Amino acid sequence: MKTKAMKNVIRALVALFAITMIAQGVAAEPGEDTQANWNNGMYGDVGVGLSLGLAAIGAGFSQAAIGSAAVGMLAEDGSKFGPALIFTALPESIVILGALPLFL
Repeated sequence: MKTKAMKNVIRALVALFAITMIAQGVAAEPGEDTQANWNNGMYGDVGVGLSLGLAAIGAGFSQAAIGSAAVGMLAEDGSKFGPALIFTALPESIVILGALPLFL
């Protein structure tokens, strides 16, 4: 990956991380009245949606590159099906970890 593209990706990840952390901080802040509790729940839901959606998008990007590489590896050597399957399924753990805030 080129240096400029890598810097842009890192900047985007830092910005998304900051947004997610702010949303989780708002959700964790206790409220006194029902309106404050409703607002905290709403922001918490936004944080959960952001974490799950961004994790799914990231897994999709990574599976696009890994899947094409795995198909190329299998075309050259068919005995490497096991590692190809593991590497292709590995990004799905990102989505599972992104879904954890749904249950917390």
